[in-house]
Amino acid sequence: MEKFTTLTGVAAPLPMINVDTDMIIPKQFLKTIRRSGLGGSLFYELRYGDDGAEKPEFVLNQPAYRQATILVTGDNFGCGSSREHAPWALLDYGIRCIIAPSFADIFYNNCFKNGILPIALPQSDVDKLMDDAERGANATVTVDLESQTIRGPDGGTLHFDIDPFRKHCLLNGLDDIGLTMQKAPRIDDFEARQRAEVPWLYR
Repeated sequence: MEKFTTLTGVAAPLPMINVDTDMIIPKQFLKTIRRSGLGGSLFYELRYGDDGAEKPEFVLNQPAYRQATILVTGDNFGCGSSREHAPWALLDYGIRCIIAPSFADIFYNNCFKNGILPIALPQSDVDKLMDDAERGANATVTVDLESQTIRGPDGGTLHFDIDPFRKHCLLNGLDDIGLTMQKAPRIDDFEARQRAEVPWLYR
């Protein structure tokens, strides 16, 4: 998993509440088990019309936000079904940080396991960042995980809270497999000892 330390990028405003996982990545795109290739289908029904053409009014179709790496959005983001394809699609598109007043629990946990930083802030702070994000290409925001701060385009700084263990994992690029592999020497020792004590298990 890619480490998350400091991210500076354009923040895209998505002032919608209750954005569910089917809206993030519709069910017809869940056939794959690959994490790549889903970015083109992110927010599919919001981004594209019935003819497959882009909807120019949708924020990620606007030139100023096509390279956005931060998403500022509304309450209860990621609700609905527990599909891990939702953070996969966001990450494949290039979104590394999502800022909202609240998140659905399973989606929130899945973000951390995939290298995305979800930040929950009071509504007043989200409103300020939403206003900043509406500046278009000038909506450059810096998220510093180590100091747990967000610096807006005007230089103002906000602080956010995060669980220390999740912070450690993101800073060091550790997903569940990475955490397990840190114990590789102990796992190897156990297997060697077990082979000697109960060799029939390995026949």
